[in-house]
Amino acid sequence: MNERIKSIASAATTLFLQQGYAKTQISHIAKAVGISVGTIYHDFTGKEEIMHFVLKCTIDPDFADQDFERPITDDLFIGLEHEIISLLEDKLEDFAGHLSDHAAAYSFESLISDTFDLLSRYAEGCLFIEKNQYDFRFLAKHYRKSRRRFLKIMTEYIMVFIENGALRPLEHIDLSASLIVQLLSWWAMGIRYSSFETQHIPPALAKSICMDNILTAYQL
Repeated sequence: MNERIKSIASAATTLFLQQGYAKTQISHIAKAVGISVGTIYHDFTGKEEIMHFVLKCTIDPDFADQDFERPITDDLFIGLEHEIISLLEDKLEDFAGHLSDHAAAYSFESLISDTFDLLSRYAEGCLFIEKNQYDFRFLAKHYRKSRRRFLKIMTEYIMVFIENGALRPLEHIDLSASLIVQLLSWWAMGIRYSSFETQHIPPALAKSICMDNILTAYQL
């Protein structure tokens, strides 16, 4: 039965990211999965519960493997928004960790690899907030704040690597940091769900392409 729940969540994820949460109806999800609307209501009390299930699985991949009483209700997701915000803050702290010693035992290659992995790991949740920001203003407000800090950390890393002689000098470091993050975001997240022409490129191949091009462009 959990496989059906996972199929519902997977189909809903794609629809929420491609056509938006507000425009997605239960009937759309049912059609995408190949089941009846009634079957979905057997598993979930509504669209909001499906959306919360998707977000919960983004931050806790093992969540979908537990046994659920059906239909799944919002009682399972009390405090979820604050969980997401706390996770964003914790991941930013981890991401900035190597700046404390001026990246002494860290490399630009490792930075790009770690950034891709981080974006890929939380792709569904991040894209959901980005694509549905006007429907979920509280999450979007905190996500924007986290995104600004993320770019600031990336800029600081690039400055450190330039000072260390690992990267070529850049005239606009902040814009270069933004370009790198946007490139990684598209290949780690957007190409799978929200680009005009979604492509089924394995994450490992997408990461390899990013690494090759970014390292070639910036390393000395």
